[in-house]
Amino acid sequence: MESALAEESRGSTPASPAGAVIEREEETCERKREEQERKGLGSEVSLSHSNMSESAKVHHPGPPVKAEKTHGSDFSYVGIDAILEQMRRKAMKQGFEFNIMIVGYVDWSGSHKTLQWRKRQSGLGKSTLMNTLFKSKVSRKSVQPSPEERIPKTIEIKSVSHDVEEKGVRMKLTVIDTPGFGDQINNENCWQPIMKFINDQYEAYLQEEININRKKRIPDSRVHCCIYFIPPTGHCLRPLDVEFMRRLSKVVNIVPVIAKADTLTLEERDDFKQTIREELRANGIDVYPQKEFDEDAEDRIINDKIREMIPFAVVGSDQEYQVNGKRILGRKTKWGTIEVENIAHCEFAYLRDLLIRTHMQNIKDITGSIHYETYRVRRLNESNGHFTSLPAVEPKTNGLPAEQPAALQANGVAAQHGALSHEM
Repeated sequence: MESALAEESRGSTPASPAGAVIEREEETCERKREEQERKGLGSEVSLSHSNMSESAKVHHPGPPVKAEKTHGSDFSYVGIDAILEQMRRKAMKQGFEFNIMIVGYVDWSGSHKTLQWRKRQSGLGKSTLMNTLFKSKVSRKSVQPSPEERIPKTIEIKSVSHDVEEKGVRMKLTVIDTPGFGDQINNENCWQPIMKFINDQYEAYLQEEININRKKRIPDSRVHCCIYFIPPTGHCLRPLDVEFMRRLSKVVNIVPVIAKADTLTLEERDDFKQTIREELRANGIDVYPQKEFDEDAEDRIINDKIREMIPFAVVGSDQEYQVNGKRILGRKTKWGTIEVENIAHCEFAYLRDLLIRTHMQNIKDITGSIHYETYRVRRLNESNGHFTSLPAVEPKTNGLPAEQPAALQANGVAAQHGALSHEM
């Protein structure tokens, strides 16, 4: 009897405290797993359950692990958006290239204002504007001052390259100046040296492209943008202005600006801008941004606002002043200080944003896909026409072909080329 009672008492003895804890943990985990499965998170529940079952183990502290940004909670995430970061890193390593040309001249026999400039031996401020745009001494005169270059006998093309870096972004900037343009007594066809220079850069890029063993990254010396400076006469465009922009707008992106706009009143400036826009339309001159190259409705709305402001009335200055405790770039006069980056004083900020902050890549894209492509197609068509007119090559007696003409040794393009007009 006693033995039976002992056996019964042993059978009814409650479980150990450790066993009860484990049973409670398993029940808790089971309830959590069921709740999370109802929420659609079954994969995470199994992971948390395995962690709970191992909670009794002793964990030794290890080195801290750096937290990484993951998308584990997003079941549908693939990772396509990571291509943007890959492109950014690649572009940061390679850097960028931007080539800008500045053209303009002062007609010394013109109005009273130009005669005043003659007395001061001053021009349109092309070099100063370039220095103001990039807030560095990037112009040709800033780097290579020479007294002999003040009165060039012929039109010369001079370019200066700089490596500009800002916040880790590197850019090779090339400023191309055209001293001597419009300074001759007879300015007939004075745009041809500039046209030839632009086409020569296209030709150099084309020759690199058609090489059998071409470079991994072709150096880009093509002119991406041409800033044309208009003197602030307040009247109208001169015949040379019209002819130059009409011809050059077909081979390069032209951005016209009114130089030294602080010499005009606000009313004179607005009337002058309206007159220039009407003359551009009347002569069929399509300056940048060209309406036919707008990609969508959003671009059209943005570019229409820019087209309404063209030509930009700008003031350039690389002199710093303190105004109300703030450093500014400006020009000091006896009436006050003209702030270059103040849109109430001039439109320099709009020009800077267009060239650098909002449309630089688009300017380069239009150069490559429109202007250069037009030149490339024309050159290849000319070369193909030349090849079809060549006589057939007679084979040698030993079965080997005869030596090819020199024209065929240029990888599909004639080795020598003249100064192409590249007109539409």
